Amino acid sequence: MLLTAVQTLEISWRRRRLTACLWSVLALVLLSGFLPAAALQASPARPDLASAKILVSAKILVHEAKSTWPGDSFMEARADLPVPRPDPRKSASAAAGAVQEGGDTCLTPGRVFEGSGQYKGGFWIATITLILVYLVISFEWMHRTLVAFLGAALILFITYTWGTFDKSFFIISFDDAMRAIDLNVIFLLMGMMIFVGVLKKTGIFQFLAYKAYGWARGNVFVLSLFLQVITAVISAFLDNVTTMLLVIPVSIEIAGTLKINPLTLLIPEVFASNVGGTATLIGDPPNILIGCYANLTFVQFIQNVALVCLISLAVSSLYFFWWHKQDYLQAEAQDVAATLASLKDQYRLTDKKLMVSGLILLGFTILCFALHGVLHMQVSIAALTGSLLLVAITRVDIVEMLEKEVEWPTLIFFIGLFVVIGAAEKTGLIQAIAQLVKNVSGGNLTLAIIIILWVSAIASAFIDNIPFTATMLPIIAFLGRSIPGAETGVLWWALALGACLGGNGTMIGASANVVTVGLAERAGYHISLLSNT
Repeated sequence: MLLTAVQTLEISWRRRRLTACLWSVLALVLLSGFLPAAALQASPARPDLASAKILVSAKILVHEAKSTWPGDSFMEARADLPVPRPDPRKSASAAAGAVQEGGDTCLTPGRVFEGSGQYKGGFWIATITLILVYLVISFEWMHRTLVAFLGAALILFITYTWGTFDKSFFIISFDDAMRAIDLNVIFLLMGMMIFVGVLKKTGIFQFLAYKAYGWARGNVFVLSLFLQVITAVISAFLDNVTTMLLVIPVSIEIAGTLKINPLTLLIPEVFASNVGGTATLIGDPPNILIGCYANLTFVQFIQNVALVCLISLAVSSLYFFWWHKQDYLQAEAQDVAATLASLKDQYRLTDKKLMVSGLILLGFTILCFALHGVLHMQVSIAALTGSLLLVAITRVDIVEMLEKEVEWPTLIFFIGLFVVIGAAEKTGLIQAIAQLVKNVSGGNLTLAIIIILWVSAIASAFIDNIPFTATMLPIIAFLGRSIPGAETGVLWWALALGACLGGNGTMIGASANVVTVGLAERAGYHISLLSNT
């Protein structure tokens, strides 16, 4: 009888996830139609005089030279380093300085290497390494940090051994590999990890989940809505994996009290976490990669992505209300006061002073993000300053923060990944992919948006969206320069929405999903991959 009940539950969840995927497809179709319309509306009818002057200045400042790659990696190669559009208040000399500062850095926005002729050994080594890194990460044959760093090490090893005797196998120099590492991303992640580590000590995440039960007063529909909103808002500003780690135990306990399946609360929460993380520059690692690479500001993410995420959250909430209606109506919420009393002692604020200090400095950091257009300060500077001031003011043990709260494997994974992608760009692989996408789209902006959105969403549902996004960055930069109308930046938003929201497609599509599956299984509620795709 128990086996029959488990099988019935499994079939029920399989049908539910199938319906959820159909809703995801519908949402992507709507987004595919929304983004081109927004791009066409944002595109200027004709360039104004200021734009013409910028273009002329950029043409004057373009540095064109033959590449200094050793040997015969390509029959012929050249590098175009166009000047990024300068701020109107800056002089032409400042723009020239920006070009000189950029140098020959890999993964620099707007820089496109164009290779012609026959691809040689270095190209194929970089291609095979990138593919193997993807495969091993996707099938979890090794830890992703080991895979990325090993791939980077092997590329450099082959460059300075085989490449020393046969110049066609010289892939990327050590100096170029170091320049390919985006420290803005690394330090931004580190700063936000410290923020999360300090705020975790206050118990604020569990306290908010407990308060949601109190606000709902036994109404499970309202409770689910509050939990989704709280999870989405926290995930928009802090790490969504940590958010789920802290909210899930409270949700499981509340579900047990209500005598309902915890998955009816957890699945909507993890959807909300991924949607909320999509809304801001710092909400999800793919957004951090996109923002730092394309020099997009915190405010630009809010203006271009937040509304779509808000609509997605509203639609997914209504869907889950409808789908879980019977479960919610069968909830037993007779003695709400007694339940609140039992939860209050367990999920209370442990350090109010630390919480206030943390929220004030987090607000200060977010304000600095919003003032990027005025201060022209990299987001990593604001994140490190705010987080380290918090540690200094509250006298939190910095050694403990660095040892326990900073996820060094994640940071090292990014470093190795940057080198692997830099090698792929240096040898021309990324450019070949970009040219292929351009040819498939025929230079049509609408078709390019649909391709990027769908490919990003489908790929992110089955593979880690971080290496996928990192690979797509120079491709989107190339397409943004070569497709008419793409200069508005709409392709970046298509990539952000596809990569982040696509993680909801399966339970392995995002790190928050994997955490949810693990904690649910630990509580005795198994979620299989096939029953959730």
